[in-house]
Amino acid sequence: MFRVLKTEGRARRGEFSCAHGGVVQTPVFMNVGTQGAIKGGVSAHDLKEVGCQIELSNTYHLHLRPGDQIVRQMGGLHKFMDWDGPILTDSGGFQVFSLASLRKIREEGVTFASHIDGRKIFMGPEESMRIQSNLGSDIAMAFDECVENPATYEYAKASCERTARWLERCKAEHERLNSLPDTVNPGQMLFGINQGATFPDLRVWHMKEIAKLDCDGYAIGGLAVGEPAEVMYEIIEAVEPHMPADRPRYLMGVGTPSNIIEAVARGVDFFDCVMPSRNGRHGKLFTWEGTVNILNEKYATDPRPISESCGCPVCRRFSRAYLRHLFKADEVLALRLAVLHNLWFYNELAAHIRQALDEGTFADFRARYSGNLEKRA
Repeated sequence: MFRVLKTEGRARRGEFSCAHGGVVQTPVFMNVGTQGAIKGGVSAHDLKEVGCQIELSNTYHLHLRPGDQIVRQMGGLHKFMDWDGPILTDSGGFQVFSLASLRKIREEGVTFASHIDGRKIFMGPEESMRIQSNLGSDIAMAFDECVENPATYEYAKASCERTARWLERCKAEHERLNSLPDTVNPGQMLFGINQGATFPDLRVWHMKEIAKLDCDGYAIGGLAVGEPAEVMYEIIEAVEPHMPADRPRYLMGVGTPSNIIEAVARGVDFFDCVMPSRNGRHGKLFTWEGTVNILNEKYATDPRPISESCGCPVCRRFSRAYLRHLFKADEVLALRLAVLHNLWFYNELAAHIRQALDEGTFADFRARYSGNLEKRA
């Protein structure tokens, strides 16, 4: 399933395989298609062109629309969105976190109101596993609670203890579902999620506890929710020595290009973030020379591509002036082209990280790019 090919310091170069899509090269950036599509008019076929290896979809949103039973009836999420590569589905825990004013958490699970129509919904470990089984993803994430930052020590402790108990229930239900004869994807894997807010001792305790359950992979959740980047790095450094070395490590919801480089240096293999698509839709574009705000007046007559060092389909064909015009004219095409470019950049970033690890030059790569990719070009 996962093997580490080589290391440089704590950074790891690996390969991951699952039921769909052959072998995934790691470190890997997963492209976020929340509702089965990348926001900005990007399809599964476009993901192939921009180098995506794993697509990520959202359990909560697909449960509400169109409904996980409908996705199951349509043959699972792979067939539904016409994507033949690996899919990871998150558990819905983060969305429950974001609905703080509409939720009630208890040992059984969480009751909350739909953000669409207000109807009452209950989700616990078993429900999350059933929804993800219906979706047929390759990687299901355990149901967890992502606590607010800052959180009190007492609440964070009670929460990560409950999340550990929830993981036991997730694992039992996941194994049961995978054994059924009509399961959409009987090879579906389960990743556990480490929690504990920004308290290193809670994080270490929780990681040790969930490692005992022998999940297929482990994620660090509950970060990149407002804490300084240095605090996030300190938590990764505290947790990483206690994460099983033979399983993939996933830092959820992260992040900037610098965050990704720094987390790789600390032993992380998997990443996802809405940043490339969200920023792209607002005209912020990532390049190897720094960030470009395409809405700036200085690009109105600029004939150059977004980046002359970029080989993406947008930079091969269109000028900065044209892309700026599309944004100013409120053309939907602006969003699509900007998102395609940013996704290409993030996937290329991961590819360059892998190449640097292959060549034993990751330390030099980190020194050159970690602090520079988010400066203005």
